[in-house]
Amino acid sequence: MTELRPAPAPAPAPTADRHGYQVDVVWTGNTGQGTSSYRGYERTHEVRVPGREAIEASADPAFLGDANRYNPEELLVAALSQCHMLWYLHLAAETGVVVIGYHDQARGVLAESPVDGTGQFEEVVLAPQVTVSDRVSLDTAEALHQRAHELCYIARSVTFPVRREPTTRIAN
Repeated sequence: MTELRPAPAPAPAPTADRHGYQVDVVWTGNTGQGTSSYRGYERTHEVRVPGREAIEASADPAFLGDANRYNPEELLVAALSQCHMLWYLHLAAETGVVVIGYHDQARGVLAESPVDGTGQFEEVVLAPQVTVSDRVSLDTAEALHQRAHELCYIARSVTFPVRREPTTRIAN
């Protein structure tokens, strides 16, 4: 018998102090047998936001996922990197630091328990390479990473360390 459940409540309405976010995650990996066995289904799914193209996602290949799709662990590292970058650029604009290039090679480490297969992130390291327009901005540009980290909503929401290893260059 199919159990009918009520539709989830919509995300909270945005206010001056609260912002709601809603995404749809839709499993696309039913190979015709559902989850009748652990290896009998695909981990493929889509992350959807109305009005945008879907993000094709899967589990990490280590967990029987599709290596051609993003996995949740990569997206978490990306979210931390994006949040830091956006705060950093905001702070640079406020302080008069002219950033003309920003490239982060962020990485995260997930430790899996051999006992029960659970796991958690041990850390994420952000390694932004920032290019500024002049030498005068160099010290300020380097200091902005700490403040960006303090302000990043996502970094403030995780329980594992988010370290920063920035490099700042002056444009030619």
